[in-house]
Formats: sequence, structure tokens, C-alpha cells
Amino acid sequence: MLVLRLTSAIEEKILAQRRGRDLVAERAAARIVRDVQRRGDAALFYWTKRFDRLALHRSNVWVARDELRSATRRVSEEFLEAVDHAARNIRAVARRQKPQEWTLEVEPGVRASQRVRPIETVGCYLPGGRFSLVSTLLMTAIPAQEAGVRNIVIVSPQPGDELLAAAESLGLLQIARVGGAQAIAALAYGTQSIPRVDKLFGPGNRYVTAAKRLVSADCAIDLLAGPTEAVVFAQRGNPTFIATDLLAQAEHDPDAVALFVTTSALFARSVVAQIAQQLTRLPKSNPAWGSLAKNGVVLVAPNLAAAVRFVNRFAPEHLSLPGAASRHADRFDSAGSIFLGDWSAQSFGDYATGTNHVLPTGGVARARGGLSTADFVKCISVQEVTRTGLARLAPVVKQFAKAEGLLAHARAVEVRE
Repeated sequence: MLVLRLTSAIEEKILAQRRGRDLVAERAAARIVRDVQRRGDAALFYWTKRFDRLALHRSNVWVARDELRSATRRVSEEFLEAVDHAARNIRAVARRQKPQEWTLEVEPGVRASQRVRPIETVGCYLPGGRFSLVSTLLMTAIPAQEAGVRNIVIVSPQPGDELLAAAESLGLLQIARVGGAQAIAALAYGTQSIPRVDKLFGPGNRYVTAAKRLVSADCAIDLLAGPTEAVVFAQRGNPTFIATDLLAQAEHDPDAVALFVTTSALFARSVVAQIAQQLTRLPKSNPAWGSLAKNGVVLVAPNLAAAVRFVNRFAPEHLSLPGAASRHADRFDSAGSIFLGDWSAQSFGDYATGTNHVLPTGGVARARGGLSTADFVKCISVQEVTRTGLARLAPVVKQFAKAEGLLAHARAVEVRE
């Protein structure tokens, strides 16, 4: 990993590297999205066979119920217990996150309230590749269940036994064997086999992300999750803990970003040495080798204030503040998820603390947090004005209507006076 002094020029260079759009992926995704939108199942099955080498038709696109049962029998009891434990924690947090209904008498004769209603149908995308991301199933489906979503459609290319077993344990029965940009298009527009959903959830590769961007004008999406990001800030501490946290996130993707920020050049060197040592324990095929070589950087800031400013501007997906660094937690206000203290490995947040691991990347954490139950509901405002309220508000409304030249607005009030 490179060790660099955190200067203004280096800071701007690192931030600028994240601003570009992936035009190659967008062009490829646009072709697929248009094809699925136009030809439906025929295009969906064509692209699935081309990319995933899976021959699909209407009779086998959906996973059958007996396949779920068989998968459950093939996985270990220990795995099912782990799923149950993580699900309990995720459900507890999701339940707490749900927006509440309320009613308020704003002034005499004027009542405002909030109704909370679930989205009717959602689509949850689960990445395939080397391993099915079972944890992402829990992180997207459980908040949807707690929100009261009636129809949860799962798509994943070639889902494995663990994913299917976890789905059955959660009572999820609509699972389609499709992935990539073609699955996003199918969920956004509907095909003969795949129902159109109201909102799309879940992370994916660069083509999935590009497809989500393209369909977002027609179908709501959760957020555009790019390559994983991990930042650790510490001025002193245990270099092994720091190294393993950076490696854990770096192995998600060859394009993952891993940054260690410190104010101590001596400590920076000890962390670099530990990263090199830990890296040799991973097979050369592990994506961490490539991501650290490409995007792994150690930044030595001139002081604490400069370090905090950079981290807040970078707004990382994951931010660890081990040891004494956790005392400065209140100074960091832009991150997808923060891990405090030596024992809070980022892996706990990925799987089992209950907080959601679908998090903003690319600096989006400056404007929003990670996925929550609130993303699966609609908060509907309701107002009621009585005759008493009419008398109090009519002069106010007429003044605004006059200032804006909206005479019909004023008339709608005047006829009621």
C-alpha cells in the first residue's frame, strides 16, 4: 500500500477519482435494458444464457418450493442457527427504524397527521458470482417484512443452497434465477414471467448499478451502491485489528477502496507491515490483492483536524474508529456505518449486529445513511381544517396566493368563507 502525506492536492486527487461515471458499463447496460423492455422474457432469457450460461424458460425461472426444502436439508444446522441469530438482530433494528404515525393539532381547527403505509411490491437483487450473498437477503428482505411489504420478489443468478435455505427460513417464496442488468430491467418494467415492482433494492456489480441508474426514472431505487469502501482512522492502537478490517472489505471487490488515515508516520508504517503480513495468508485469487494494489492508501495527516476533515469529505461506506480514536466519534458526521472501539470488527456489521450493510458509497453518505425500514414505506401527510381553522388560515392563504398570482388558489378558500 502507498503511504502518502495528506496534503490538499492529495485530498483533491482522491476525491476526484470517485466523481466519474462508468460510461462503458452504462452503454452496455442500456442495450440490455432496452432489449428487455422491448422483448420481455425472450431478452431476459437470452442475456441470462449469454452471461450466466443458464438456459431458462417460463417453467424454471422461479425456484420451486420443494427446491427450497431440499436446500434446507443440505445445509448445516450451525448455518441455520447463524441465520436465525442474525435475523433476530436485523429484525430488532428494523422494527425500531420504522417511521411512526402521529397526529398533531397545529393550531385550533387545524389538524395534521402522518400515515405510514408499506410499498406494495419490491424487488431485492442479490449478487451472484463466486458466492451468493446470503447476508444481503436478510438485509433487504427483513426490513421489507417489518415495513409490511406484501410482495417481496427476490432475484439472484444461480442461487446456492445457503441462500435458498435462508429464504425459506424467512418465508420468502418468490425467487427467480436471474441476475445482471437484465434482472434489473425485468423488475423495473415487468416481463411475461417477472412482475413489475414499485421499488428496487440491493447492491450489484458495475452493470447492475448502471442499470439501476438507467431505470430510476421509471422505477424507484434504494441507492446506487458502488465498490465497497473501508476507512480506518487511528493515531495509535493495534495494527493487526486495523489491517484485518481493511482486508475484510477489500476482498469484496477488485475495485474496493481501503484507506487508513492517521497522524503518525511511525504507526502508519506498522500498519502497512501488518497488512503485508496478513495479505500473504490469503490466496492470490482473493480480490483483496488487486484492490489494495489499486486502491489501498495510507494517509498521514498533519493533525487531527485535517484527518477529520478528509474523512468527512470522503464520507466512507465503512468507518472504523478503534481504540482511543472512538473518543473522537462525534467529530465524524458523514459515513454509512461507524464502528467504535477495538472489538467492533467491520465484519460484525456485515452480518450480525442488526444494522444494515446496504450502505451509501461514492460520497453519498454526505446526504443519506444506509438502508432502513423507512426505505420500504410511504409517509403520507394528512390535513383536516374545520370552520374554526378556515377563519384562522384563510387570510394567510389569500396573501400567499395574491403574491404568487394564483387566483384560483385564493378562490378555493373564499368560496368556503
